[in-house]
Amino acid sequence: MSPRAMRRLYANCKPSAHGPEIDMGLKPLHWGIITALLAFLGDQGFKHAMLDIYDFANQAPIRLLPFLDITLAWNKGVSYSLFTANSDFERYALLAVYAVAMVAFTIWMLRAKRSLTTVALGFLIGGASGNALDRLLYGAVADFFHVHFGGFSPWGVFNLADMAIVAGVVLLLYESFFVKDSVD
Repeated sequence: MSPRAMRRLYANCKPSAHGPEIDMGLKPLHWGIITALLAFLGDQGFKHAMLDIYDFANQAPIRLLPFLDITLAWNKGVSYSLFTANSDFERYALLAVYAVAMVAFTIWMLRAKRSLTTVALGFLIGGASGNALDRLLYGAVADFFHVHFGGFSPWGVFNLADMAIVAGVVLLLYESFFVKDSVD
């Protein structure tokens, strides 16, 4: 970013009790919607490229770094394959849980006053929507990223939607512990 662009961006920052708020003509809700769309489209775009364009289901795993592989794993459960959904009833029950969570996050986002809150909720909504669409279309969630340290694999295999969900949770935790005057 050029120094001129940085000055323009900084000029649009408003000081507040909890740090600078960027005001580029967007309301907090807009930031949340943009974040949700980017998280959802990024996740689904990556999955489309890997599954439909590169036919990764028929490819060998790719070692990107000594600790990071791209591989395909179908997760029929939630995190770490907990609550595995082997029947249609169980799959639709998990979809119902996703729907309830997304409605709750959307209501929270509509009421939020702070951009940080709406961005965090946007990550949660976008990530959950990406995984819910996988479950609806394929009966399982497509996971691709495998971080490992020798035989130790702390997170299993995950996807961009999972990263968005983690980012949303981290931002909400940051806000709850470190941002003053939280009114959301």
